[in-house]
Amino acid sequence: MVIKRTTLAFVAVWCLACSAMPTHAEDHVLRTFKKIKITDKFFSEGMYYGDFNKDGKTDVTAGSLWYAGPEFTKATEIRPAVTFDPHNYSNAFLSFAYDFNGDTWDDIVIVGFPGEAVNWYENPKGEPGHWKQHLGFAIADNESPGFADITGDGKPELICHTDGYLGYAEPNWKEPTKPWSFRQISNKSGWGKYQHGIGYGDVNGDGRQDLLLREGWWEQPAADKVGEVWTHHKFDFGGGGAQMHVYDVDGDKDNDVITSLNAHGYGLAWFENIKDDNGQITFKQHLITGDKPEANKYGVKFSQLHAVDLVDMDGDGLKDIVTGKRYWAHGPGGDAEPGAPAVLYWFKLTRTDAGVDYIPFEIDNDSGVGTQVIAADITNDGLPDVLVGNKKGHFVFIQETRKVSKEEWEKAQPKPLAK
Repeated sequence: MVIKRTTLAFVAVWCLACSAMPTHAEDHVLRTFKKIKITDKFFSEGMYYGDFNKDGKTDVTAGSLWYAGPEFTKATEIRPAVTFDPHNYSNAFLSFAYDFNGDTWDDIVIVGFPGEAVNWYENPKGEPGHWKQHLGFAIADNESPGFADITGDGKPELICHTDGYLGYAEPNWKEPTKPWSFRQISNKSGWGKYQHGIGYGDVNGDGRQDLLLREGWWEQPAADKVGEVWTHHKFDFGGGGAQMHVYDVDGDKDNDVITSLNAHGYGLAWFENIKDDNGQITFKQHLITGDKPEANKYGVKFSQLHAVDLVDMDGDGLKDIVTGKRYWAHGPGGDAEPGAPAVLYWFKLTRTDAGVDYIPFEIDNDSGVGTQVIAADITNDGLPDVLVGNKKGHFVFIQETRKVSKEEWEKAQPKPLAK
């Protein structure tokens, strides 16, 4: 079905999620999320945000459509929009937004099916009709490409692998409509288009962005020269999950790695950055969730963690994890527990004398994630919200807070399993 400038159903309900730390000694704050179900149609496996009509309000985009905020009831086509069968796949795995041509209007990037082209769509600046398509990069492999500043020039690059080489595709900022050039940073390997697990970050603390796959990390050299292969540091980060994040989890001034372990199975973990006897960086795995409830301190278990984001959800200065279950990644009969509730969680990072803990708060149990989940403040109130696009539809979760009594706050906190 093709949808043209139409209004889609809007449903708002409340779902429970709570903060685990009062803002002051006398205050107890609960965090709830208002669920906005934009549509139950399957258009894409991800969502993003931007001000696409320049009205000062944040809009969202999902595949071939964008929705005007703050109501998100009006859908406008970027390109011809097709409703996909949830038993199959969409032609949009991730979306991003950036002003490519410098006209101050947000354009949209659509990362299509793995192994296919990445295109960016030029904002028509309020004029009717489809947005002009520009080829960004012809073949982007991996199911979770990133879009971030790797070179340090303040502008983003597409992080992916192609033809067996890991690297990044850099737009031509002087001539933005030209295809992007790929900087390969690895030796050729056997990576295919359906590879899982990719990320970036400063692993060794030298101020430069390194690249990661499930089999280790590639160190960016001080003077990165075209044709030069970055040093590969081997490490097993699991079977390949989703986006890989680099962050100082335990507060010891070095950067750790956060990722899911199996996009179609189980496992969420953080890997502690430690030095071996030779002074080289290695990692120690700390499991957050696994394939059994008892693997998590609070009894939380779910499968298919195919998207992970990192954000300071409660304003305590520590970045928390946002993830969930990808619904029907391979249809109703594929993967682990395809019929289980499509849950969406945020895991609150805490540091105590006893060590690191991630406290799980359920945002929703009927949405999950796709191949992308985005946590960002789209209401400009200082509170991060969550965007989800997948085979259940498109959802916006608006975070809200309220002060409650100590008793109500304590009742809402997740309880550890009895020993």
